[in-house]
Amino acid sequence: MWLKWFPWRFIVRRVARAQGFIDPISLFARLRSFAQPSEVMAPIELLRAGAVLQARGLINSQAIQHNLDWVWPYWVEQQFDPCSESFVPRAFSLTHINLTHRNWTAVGVADFPHTPIVDPRGLVMPFFDSWSLDAWIMAEDRRQLIPSRLPSVSQRMVTEGNLKVITRGEEGDSAIETCVEAVLENGVPACRLTLLGETKSSAWLVVALRPYNPEGVSFIRKVNLLPGKDGWEINGEHRVLFRFLPDQYLFSRYHEGDVYHKILCSTPTSQPGVTCNVGMATAAALFRIQPEASRSIRVLVPLATREDSPRETLKNVPSSELWRRSLQGHCILKTPTEHEASLYESAVRTLVLHTPGEAYAGPYTYKRFWFRDMAFIVHALLCLGLSERAGRILNHSLSRQSSSGYFVSQEGEWDSNGLVLWAMKRFCEMTGEKPDPRWRRPIQKACRWIRRKRLPPGGREPHAGLLPPGFSAEHLGPNDYYYWDNFWSVSGLRAGAYLLERLGEKEHAEVFSREAESLLRSIERSLRAAAERIGSTAMPASPYRRLDSGAIGSLAAGYPLKLWGPHDPRLRHTMDHLMERCLVGGGFFHDIAHSGINAYLTLHMAQILLRAGDARFAALMDWIGSLASPTGQWPEAIHPRIRSGCMGDGQHVWASAEWILMVRNCLVREEEGEGLLILLSGAPERWYTSSSTLSFGPAPTTFGTISLSASSRGNRLAVHWNARWRGREPRIEVRLPGYRPVEAEPGRGSIELPVRKEDI
Repeated sequence: MWLKWFPWRFIVRRVARAQGFIDPISLFARLRSFAQPSEVMAPIELLRAGAVLQARGLINSQAIQHNLDWVWPYWVEQQFDPCSESFVPRAFSLTHINLTHRNWTAVGVADFPHTPIVDPRGLVMPFFDSWSLDAWIMAEDRRQLIPSRLPSVSQRMVTEGNLKVITRGEEGDSAIETCVEAVLENGVPACRLTLLGETKSSAWLVVALRPYNPEGVSFIRKVNLLPGKDGWEINGEHRVLFRFLPDQYLFSRYHEGDVYHKILCSTPTSQPGVTCNVGMATAAALFRIQPEASRSIRVLVPLATREDSPRETLKNVPSSELWRRSLQGHCILKTPTEHEASLYESAVRTLVLHTPGEAYAGPYTYKRFWFRDMAFIVHALLCLGLSERAGRILNHSLSRQSSSGYFVSQEGEWDSNGLVLWAMKRFCEMTGEKPDPRWRRPIQKACRWIRRKRLPPGGREPHAGLLPPGFSAEHLGPNDYYYWDNFWSVSGLRAGAYLLERLGEKEHAEVFSREAESLLRSIERSLRAAAERIGSTAMPASPYRRLDSGAIGSLAAGYPLKLWGPHDPRLRHTMDHLMERCLVGGGFFHDIAHSGINAYLTLHMAQILLRAGDARFAALMDWIGSLASPTGQWPEAIHPRIRSGCMGDGQHVWASAEWILMVRNCLVREEEGEGLLILLSGAPERWYTSSSTLSFGPAPTTFGTISLSASSRGNRLAVHWNARWRGREPRIEVRLPGYRPVEAEPGRGSIELPVRKEDI
């Protein structure tokens, strides 16, 4: 209690001024003036994550720029090269952060939380935020093949059986290929690297231990040889095991330089290890490659810590079997074009890999829980038919509800209650199951929280009746009365009423239904005031903002919430603004925070256009497909010129979820209010005008489960479907892009269409 009266502000000001620093109290007050007054300036979790990122960047600034003769990861080699398009001038930047190549791909075992990641040149980070392993070829004539320094490599993901990332680099007469996967060894997960080195001259295949990862420096203080000399122990905690004994080991500490230089000098050593007080120890295991020959080696990194114990029931189960079980019965896409099908399958595995218990937004930078990402991931899982996994995530989310009814992942974000309630409703709609009785109390508390959180609706201010200013849910700007939060709250209240009615709580359902309509009226009144102010019915991000890229958040009313019809002028005019002002190349460029092309928000725009029957959706979808990495992944934001990651996690799970949802809605889409199921409304001609068959299913819908196929027969397109409806069969329309909708006869299960527009 005494802290309340302690004059800490005066002391902080006095100390800062005495040392010649700016007054932090005044600075903080200036920062707050850019935002609406809010009870939470920014979630502490994000401040903590940002502090860690910047601290890493400060270490990078001390370690990298005066040691550029070391071998660094690909992002450093590019970002510090003045001749590269990825170059970032450093000048007054106190921290050096990966800003131009935030790309990586995770591997793992289904339903285990361990996610080793592989960067675009094959660098492997086995543990979360750990050191890495690299592979080089160093010839005795001093020629070398170092993937991070190559202008290009080939990289792909294999999705059959285990997840594998295969990277191959070639230069001159040498080639190196790395295959990275996660496997089970006696029930314990391990990261396995299979390396192949090929060369026409006498050389070494090198496994290099590196004190960095795709974010920057990660300290290695101590490396010891294992007693059998078959591997390393690193920092007294982790082991790297070699299937074949290396021909030579080399070690180096920071003040001796990179171990790379010792390989060049062929310095022999009998050291059993190295200790580096700076934390920049490096090591290399060398394997001889004879001239005109190749050498294959295998490296194993056990991922279990001392606290982990093997799962006895899995001791004899291969990891490929766990993947098969996890994917059993999922909705499968088969198209004549390999690219879209492979992106879909990569996205499916990305979702499964990142939902071992709760949902993670990414394998590294965002390996944490957000209700926002969770809702879209759960929706995609439901559309895939992986409802058990989706239900498990939802049940796990209940533990994050506070006693007040607030679902908290980050304090100060007001969309979370609406997101959870909407996801619960979608679970029941897509599975046909009744709400779990255990959900009753959390639903009531969540709806009451929204009701209490609203501002009084009777005022004349544009924000009257809305939620209070909150931290930007989708990087929309400083704290404000965001329509995004309010649209989600309307949908959450409606979902709560739906769920409670099915649980027999009719009275509570009516109360929350009325509350939803009251909030929607407040939003619409606020939007009318905003339209008068800005001279357009396009929706800004908040009542007090002009039209900018933050308006993307207001599209939630159309997708995914469907609060308004597909042709509502407010949605159309908002889309017109975004299409005219915010596209770079063919994708949505988010000026605020992201400063890059955002894959999942571009797909939100495509969903709005698809639902409205606007053919422009296809160009947006195709552009995002073209921006996927060679392994079928998207970072959170993409550099508009070099198409690499420039913000967030290098493998963004929400983006993968949106690709699945986009493909699904192109082929199978509901308009529940009309009792209508729409087929093929987004299917491009290349999917159905070849000799191959397009097929999709089994696809859950709110009406039941459907499997469909489409194939060309001369100048006719034959569409077939099989379905298990839960009740009355819905109306079914086939809406090929550019064609007049054709309604199917009830109970028929097939229809034939001309494949030339002039035939209609």
